[in-house]
Amino acid sequence: MFGEQKVSFSGVQPSGNLTIGNYLGAIRNFKEYSEQYKTFYCVVDEHAITVRQVPADLRRRTYETLALYLACGLDPQKNTLYVQSMVHEHAELGWILNCFTMFGELSRMTQFKDKSARHADNINAGLFTYPVLMAADILLYQTDVVPVGIDQVQHVELCRDIANRFNQIYPDTFTIPTAMLAKNGKKIMSLADPEKKMSKSDENQNAVVYILDDRDTIIRKFKRAVTDSGSEIRFDPQKPGVSNLITIYSCFTGKSIEEIEREFEGKGYGDFKLAVGEVTADALADVQSRYREFLSDKAQLEAQMKRGAEEASYYARRTLSKVQKKLGFVQIH
Repeated sequence: MFGEQKVSFSGVQPSGNLTIGNYLGAIRNFKEYSEQYKTFYCVVDEHAITVRQVPADLRRRTYETLALYLACGLDPQKNTLYVQSMVHEHAELGWILNCFTMFGELSRMTQFKDKSARHADNINAGLFTYPVLMAADILLYQTDVVPVGIDQVQHVELCRDIANRFNQIYPDTFTIPTAMLAKNGKKIMSLADPEKKMSKSDENQNAVVYILDDRDTIIRKFKRAVTDSGSEIRFDPQKPGVSNLITIYSCFTGKSIEEIEREFEGKGYGDFKLAVGEVTADALADVQSRYREFLSDKAQLEAQMKRGAEEASYYARRTLSKVQKKLGFVQIH
């Protein structure tokens, strides 16, 4: 916490087209946090390089992700919007926290196992230790709450463990953060395999709805979505396909599961899939329009990157200096 206002931090990787899972589980909710918290929203490009990136693509996606933040209604006057690699304190604190993180803790991280399986030819040290950099991202700003999808809760728990360990040795250094899950749409599942999470890296393009997909593409993908046996539109763990569609429809309309079940009582999967596609396309149309406007002004985006990095650095330096002093690093001003 800086002063009286509590702090919220979150980041999105510029490593591919963002999905409605990223939007519903995280980005859409960011705007409301700025009314309650001092908010830091970061384009985490240093995390992205744990997987090999084409440099030109990484640069382009960094601009695109920042434009998307702005398009989703994040006011730069109320939120600190910046690019991670422009604030060197992230990497510096990341190294320090590596020395307070146990090998066994990192080896238990589910995402490391998943990504190692997907990128067997590039199981690098960064892939193993990136939860520590994530901890540095969070702790650098004395963060109170971290809006995350359910798959990132394990990393926030590790961050808490690291912070508590450091605080036991060097008291009153870090605020202990808490993960904050979206009320709805915590986990949007694949349209082709509703047993697994929707992922921007999925090779099956029909499994994923991207924030920037055009209307016809969105509706086509929902029409092809896998459903379950039977025809009843009911939220049920035994019906993961239709339950996922109900969750998406609920997120975009604000209707409860019970209201949705009543609305589509007696109707078939075809009608329901079309309706989900239409409300999704309608909701994303405004975001897409604003996104194109922001992306067309590169100078404005770069000015925001510079301004955001300067503001983030101001807070980051305070924490890093405190940590370095406690560790015994020589500081000459």
